[in-house]
Amino acid sequence: MAKISRQSWPLILKEGELTLRPLRLKDRGKWLAVRKLNREWLSPWEATSPLAAENRELPSYFEMVMHHGREGRAGRSLTLAIWFDQELVGQITLGGITYGAYRGAHIGYWIAKDFANRGLTTRAVREVTRYGLEELRLHRIEIALRPENAASKRVAEKAGYSFEGLRPRYLHIDGGWRDHIVFVKENPRI
Repeated sequence: MAKISRQSWPLILKEGELTLRPLRLKDRGKWLAVRKLNREWLSPWEATSPLAAENRELPSYFEMVMHHGREGRAGRSLTLAIWFDQELVGQITLGGITYGAYRGAHIGYWIAKDFANRGLTTRAVREVTRYGLEELRLHRIEIALRPENAASKRVAEKAGYSFEGLRPRYLHIDGGWRDHIVFVKENPRI
């Protein structure tokens, strides 16, 4: 069973001028700046909490980085910042990593508006998929996206994922339970 080990975390993946690596504490200013600049661009696609009325605060940047580090070292979820020519342009997660009879995971991602439609997200998805299928030897990886998100649908298709179906009211996004369509890539070697 190939899991993440202390020797392989922090995980760093490279594909040309694209680098995928965990956020570090010193990345705080860059991360906050890109998130602030892209708040409106990302809000229709961002996960929200159905319990928001309980006034639960979001984790701080420090808490988020520490959580991602723990999850990465444990091999449960790999959250990596997407860097293009040394600039932070997005984030991608290979999450819900499960072994045993299922051997699967899911991918989620976001990209800054100024870097959309350049193929960077597709390249990041391909690289994380390659890692999940070849290195972790997962059987299947899923990408769930909102049906109206045509750009994300193109990413999944260009990365070699196949449409599997609709999941009604699947995730709480932008303040409500939203339908998602699911794309899947299976490992032909397992």
